[in-house]
Amino acid sequence: MGLGLVSAAAAAAQQPSPILERHEGDDYTRYELLAPDTARFKIVYEVTATRPGARFYFNVIRKGSEASDEAVFDQMTGQPLSFKVVSGAEARAAGQANADLDANYIQVTLARPVPEGGETRLRIDKTYKDAKSYYREGELIVFTRSLGIKRNAVVLPAGYELVACNVPSQVLIERDGRIAISFLNTYPGEATLVVKARLLPKPAGAPARPAVPAPDARPAVARSAPAAAPSQPSMASRLNERAHQGREIVYFLQQPETHAFALYHDYTESRPGIDKYFNVVRAGSRASNPAARLLDTGEALKVETLKGSQIIADKIDIGEPVEPDTEVVVIRFPAVQKDQSARLRISETYTDPGRYYIDGDQFVWDRSLGRPRNAVVLPAGWYVTTSSIPAVVTMTDDGRVRLDYDNPRPDEIAVLIAGRLR
Repeated sequence: MGLGLVSAAAAAAQQPSPILERHEGDDYTRYELLAPDTARFKIVYEVTATRPGARFYFNVIRKGSEASDEAVFDQMTGQPLSFKVVSGAEARAAGQANADLDANYIQVTLARPVPEGGETRLRIDKTYKDAKSYYREGELIVFTRSLGIKRNAVVLPAGYELVACNVPSQVLIERDGRIAISFLNTYPGEATLVVKARLLPKPAGAPARPAVPAPDARPAVARSAPAAAPSQPSMASRLNERAHQGREIVYFLQQPETHAFALYHDYTESRPGIDKYFNVVRAGSRASNPAARLLDTGEALKVETLKGSQIIADKIDIGEPVEPDTEVVVIRFPAVQKDQSARLRISETYTDPGRYYIDGDQFVWDRSLGRPRNAVVLPAGWYVTTSSIPAVVTMTDDGRVRLDYDNPRPDEIAVLIAGRLR
């Protein structure tokens, strides 16, 4: 689906570039099941093109499915994009070298070439008719499909209840009362999903209104670590669709004696009027070399570090209480307009002797991670001996060990990593 995996490896130098390549995983697919006897379902596919200079994006039409009602939008501006359906041979001729000659593709003309150090975000809408994927089974309706995209959601038709789902998933209620299941596939292969539902009996009275929390309209706040956790997390945070969250972070551990690690985290802002991002530095950590970029255009953004005393004096609302010694990195960007969004990449270097240190002949990195997608790249010359949380382990292009932690749950994972020098 994407234009290829781009390595997230950083140079082994003490100070990596503030603009680091993304890791694969931005794709998200939402399937909305239409009337059961039609065998039709609407697909909303969010995807990112990352090859610098690319002018087209190609989305394959799955064999066995009959496609209709296609539309493509640029996610930054919300504007529609021109496209056409082409054969595999035509896709190859236009630059998609690995196009399947037996398949058809949606060829999208991008609003602007993919910027160097940035990316182009698309939304592709289409409707499939596929009787092998969506059909009746007695009183039940069944949706079954092998899904290669890692982040997915399926929305049942109005008036249906979920009775079976073979992949561990969140179950959420839409604002219109439809039931949705959503999951993040943490395994390397496709998820062979089977969802079954049945028609609810007609209610005797007026239908109950779904209790869906309203979205928070305050400026975004990123916390390097949680504040003192309340006894019960907020309902809004627990019922947020985890698979659709666009936050991801990659840590690059520097040599252990420095107690330092560089990082970048990506974040999408879609709330109209928001023009600032606040990154609250964890107590005990020291942040340096902050930088930010608007990935949609590749342009650098204004960044400043403020103390809590200044934030209090200037009456800046960061969405939470501030102490005088609190340190906050503020990223400013053009205010988001209605039906538009901005994708930000924020990078900085942290020094934290309490959470990254040497213990005997091993380094220890001890940190709680709250995002759905997290990764840690070990320092050059070190190998992993311990990971308290299950991780996918790979080698970066420059020979460093990378551990990926995908967390489909709406809570944090306490990651403890140790390693030794080769």
